[in-house]
Amino acid sequence: MTDAIEQIHPTAIIDASASIADGVEIGPYSIIGADVTIEQGSKIESHVVIKGPTTIGKNNHFFQFSSIGEDPQDLKYRGEPTELHIGDHNTFRESCTVNRGTVGGGGVTVIGDHNLIMAYVHIAHDCIINNHVILVNNASLAGHVTVHDHAILGGFTLVSQFITIGSYAFSTMGSAINKNIPPYILVSGNLAKPISLNLIGLRRKGFGSEARAAMKLAFKKLFRSHTALTDVAADIKDMVAESPEIELFSDFIEEHRESQNGIIR
Repeated sequence: MTDAIEQIHPTAIIDASASIADGVEIGPYSIIGADVTIEQGSKIESHVVIKGPTTIGKNNHFFQFSSIGEDPQDLKYRGEPTELHIGDHNTFRESCTVNRGTVGGGGVTVIGDHNLIMAYVHIAHDCIINNHVILVNNASLAGHVTVHDHAILGGFTLVSQFITIGSYAFSTMGSAINKNIPPYILVSGNLAKPISLNLIGLRRKGFGSEARAAMKLAFKKLFRSHTALTDVAADIKDMVAESPEIELFSDFIEEHRESQNGIIR
């Protein structure tokens, strides 16, 4: 541990093996366990618990009562030294829980950069959260969930294990997701169903009218026709040459159309 004592409240408990960069702020009654690394610029408020092996990048902010890097909630877990990796510029609001990985799931939970994890969110073992993701209050991810860039999961969204959420996808409040969600799609309901494109989000992210029109056509092919998924995948792949934005959509369908959980339709 470095000697930036003025940034660490005297009531904080920090394991001797923890590596804390200069300038990291640690508030009252927080606990930093063994094998935890925290890089420069991060701020840990009061009553936060961080357990290792966990690596935390730069300029992250953890609000009070967060539990970061705790053992996975998996009955097969036997105390193996699995890991949690957190990137840069993430915010974890009050009472978030993030578990480390399991041996059977690759051994690591990964959270990328510039993500907003709101209050009471749960991220289970072996999840992968990419970049610029927003998980709204009380969203809960079961194990082995992957969330791609710029996706937003509304409050109280529930995601079953081994599900992938595509880039720029959006779920409304209270959605229960048990199928893979392609990019650009807005889903809602219990169980969640595709409603439309995430048009507001796409406009905010700078997708032009031509790109959105191509996405609408791809959406209709996938969700508003009774064509077999294999044929739909081929039709959408043919659109990529004229509409490069569709490639993300096409690749997702190709990757997940034969997966165990399937694609939401």
